[in-house]
Amino acid sequence: MPDNLSQPILEVKDLKKHYPVIKGFSRRLVGFTKAVDGISFAVPAGQTLGLVGESGCGKSTAGHCIMRGIEPTSGQVIFYDRTRGPVDVVQASPDMLRHLRLNMQMVFQDPSSSLNPRMTLLDIVSEPLIVNNVARGKELQDRVADLLRVVGLLPEHMHRFPHAFSGGQRQRIAVARSLALRPQFIIADEPVSALDVSIQAQTLNLLQDLQEQFDLSYLFISHDLSVVEHVSDIVAVMYVGKLVEMAETETLYHNPLHPYTEALLSSVPNPDPDAVKNRIVLVGEVPSSSKPPSGCYFHPRCRYAKPECSQEAPALREVAPGHVVACHFAETLALRGVTAVRI
Repeated sequence: MPDNLSQPILEVKDLKKHYPVIKGFSRRLVGFTKAVDGISFAVPAGQTLGLVGESGCGKSTAGHCIMRGIEPTSGQVIFYDRTRGPVDVVQASPDMLRHLRLNMQMVFQDPSSSLNPRMTLLDIVSEPLIVNNVARGKELQDRVADLLRVVGLLPEHMHRFPHAFSGGQRQRIAVARSLALRPQFIIADEPVSALDVSIQAQTLNLLQDLQEQFDLSYLFISHDLSVVEHVSDIVAVMYVGKLVEMAETETLYHNPLHPYTEALLSSVPNPDPDAVKNRIVLVGEVPSSSKPPSGCYFHPRCRYAKPECSQEAPALREVAPGHVVACHFAETLALRGVTAVRI
């Protein structure tokens, strides 16, 4: 974890989520699927950390573990609550967890499945306020109306159901619900991947405006590197349950130190039709998190791999101020980054 991150709102320390693999009529334990395998990072207050990687790398599982929507196997998640100070979410009691949920919220990937189709906008956005005894009656409706205005929706539509709205509007409803309790920290799990490109830009701009307006901190989970570049102050890259590189956004995009990061960046579309395409196509398949390869998990697909890569797993280490990487040869490789902002 970089040492130069001051005033964190969230610190994740060696977080793991291992699922048991059971086989046979005797229900034998034959191993574990290591969905998240010892990741550590910090989210500075008022900033956005982008968590990226291929589908199945464990980034969404990490987000759910941080919220305790999924129980972690081990590790610490230290949240700096505005009234209780630092609290380990993993060890929090039910009463403490209920309090933490006031200040930690989540926006899910698909608003069509995260919004109850039998509830109106008023019911959906007001539910956190009712459950936590924050507002009732006329005050409740006024709070919901204000939240809908903040996210760009009309308060007179609060009695409509989610199916009456477009995908982008439904995601705005989900954002309004996450803001209802005025949280400090929001996990946005692929919040724009189900939306059209033009609507993606509107939603991203909304999230950034809300961050400034409400002094929010985000953990932004995505596989879209163009989106992550646009919204993130810091980027962390995951591969098969592990963190392989993390740095400030500009540093990581222009000066990657891990071969996997280089390959991901080469896939970012360039809007310049005359630009030379230098796409790095990785050979082989992503290894299973239940049977990962020995040594560096990336070595079977890495074009820079050497014998020691298959024998010894590289430690995540800081090679420059604020820039950490898990690669034996990070200091000697000359890797290619991107040269222009994509959005």
